[in-house]
Amino acid sequence: MKEAKIIAIGDNVVDKYLSRGKMYPGGQCMNTCVYSKMNGGVPAYLGKFGDDAVAEYNCMILDKLGIDYSHSRHFHGENGAARVTLYNGDRVFLGSNRGGVAKEHRYSFTGEDMDYISGFDIIYSNTNSYILQDLPLLHSTGVPIAFDLSTEWDKGLLDQVCPYIQIALLSCAHLRDVDREREMRRVADYGVRLVIGTVGEAGSYALYEDEILFMESCHADKVLDTMGAGDSYFATLLTALLQDEAPLFEANHAKMRIRLLHAMKLGAEFAAKVCGMEGAFGYGTAIVE
Repeated sequence: MKEAKIIAIGDNVVDKYLSRGKMYPGGQCMNTCVYSKMNGGVPAYLGKFGDDAVAEYNCMILDKLGIDYSHSRHFHGENGAARVTLYNGDRVFLGSNRGGVAKEHRYSFTGEDMDYISGFDIIYSNTNSYILQDLPLLHSTGVPIAFDLSTEWDKGLLDQVCPYIQIALLSCAHLRDVDREREMRRVADYGVRLVIGTVGEAGSYALYEDEILFMESCHADKVLDTMGAGDSYFATLLTALLQDEAPLFEANHAKMRIRLLHAMKLGAEFAAKVCGMEGAFGYGTAIVE
């Protein structure tokens, strides 16, 4: 089994659960690193930290988990933070500081950064990471880019993102089946090789070489918190694909189909486990302001 080397470039936050009086480390990129690590991957994080207690806490968690963040940026100001509550086990966002210092500063990637990034198998990012203007540069490394488009996208966003990525995730639980398939095919028409559409408890779909595959969701024995369910599915799927000895996109379609279904199944199983964790992946502590 190969190492799965994912570099997640973008957001880290804490989720402040007002209903619990606790905050938990999170953010889609930080979550992706942690979930990949839990599945045997060798991830790294490159993002933007503030210099407050929230940033200090997230750095401490990354240190504890052995996830490299040595190429991240540190700025004066607030780290990313969100306010959250729970309603019947589902997380409900109440607001955020929109990434704190992350929205105020560019990455300004150096040659050293680019050499470092080039050593990974996949770059992961998302719409919360203030990364859109850097996608052409990251694409120039030759490292495939996997991008989470979340629940909302329009032609303007797709025009900015899709020419530079190889894998896309769409959260489609709010769409009818016919609309989900239309949107997945719209993304694929840009040349995106693999498009994943998740529909929560109704399972997930993959569009690859004009064929749509389906994988049912897995039952969660207990649901404490749905935070991170989508991130855990996607991180596990990417990690599983990379751990295979074959190339990421192998020429034998039948074998690729089997690999995809296996990765989707592992993603569904792990997402069900994550629903039994507090926060995105635990490590709660008292809220600090």
